[in-house]
Amino acid sequence: MPQESSHRVVVIVDENSNPFELGCATEIFGLHRPEIGGHLYDFRLCSPDPHTTMRDGFFTLTGVTGLHATDTADTLIVPNRPDVATPRRPEVLDAIRRAHTRGARLVGFCSGAFTLAEAGVLDGRRATAHWQWADDFRTRFPAVQLEPDVLFVDDGDILTSAGSAAALDLGLHLVRRDHGAEIANAVSRRLVFAAHRDGGQRQFVERPVPDVPDESLAPVLAWAQQRLDTALTVAHLAAQAAVSPATLHRRFQAQLGTTPLAWLTGERITLARRLIELGEARFDIVARRTGLGTAANLRALMRRETGLTPSAYRRRFSSAPAE
Repeated sequence: MPQESSHRVVVIVDENSNPFELGCATEIFGLHRPEIGGHLYDFRLCSPDPHTTMRDGFFTLTGVTGLHATDTADTLIVPNRPDVATPRRPEVLDAIRRAHTRGARLVGFCSGAFTLAEAGVLDGRRATAHWQWADDFRTRFPAVQLEPDVLFVDDGDILTSAGSAAALDLGLHLVRRDHGAEIANAVSRRLVFAAHRDGGQRQFVERPVPDVPDESLAPVLAWAQQRLDTALTVAHLAAQAAVSPATLHRRFQAQLGTTPLAWLTGERITLARRLIELGEARFDIVARRTGLGTAANLRALMRRETGLTPSAYRRRFSSAPAE
């Protein structure tokens, strides 16, 4: 467990920045955690001004260092602001470009994706942003591969998250990447926040309230989640919901933005990830307990869904020591 980390996380706070995401970054990366042996990161705030007015004039931030702190950042969290149409300061964009050029990891919470895109570091890369700004983002930055239906995107050295609370999801993901599953789970317990939130931001997109309240998928989803180790099919889900497979498919698309089969596969992969994180090294057992059948099928689907084989995922995220 860490005593004092040498990995420096620097947050740029600019005019009209959102206090919530600043609080998320401070909570996840900046606090001393005696339960895990100290600080996870060397954490700094910086700003281009000695007095920085936060969003809507809620308060003024003072006493932080200048932008020169970005030149020593291993991870740089860029400004996020609600006024996405207002250009970012040239000196802030220059600091981001310098950090990217020397190999620092870049993070954008919520509208921070606009900052990264304006700096030019997202061209040809994958990113996400809040669903309300998806159309505007695509129009302004067509060279960026926007993924609007997820809570965060990990594109290696550049990571972005969707709405404000998704900063916690991405922050915990970074802790998991850097320190492993056990430490990330300890931080999530301290936050009283799920280490993994299922689904993506499509769940939160504003939609009309359905006219027929009993069309909710919640009962059949809960039923299926308790039976992932069985040979469930779309036909089984439809029968449990007392509708035809075609009707079930329409309801999944309307309520979850996905198909029944894709949802079922995603739930099985989520369960497989959790089993591996908890230390299950027998991949045939993981495949059987998740309903994925064989270790070969588990391997193929995990690589497709996570970009990692089960073995690679275990090395990176398992809380159990490698054999």
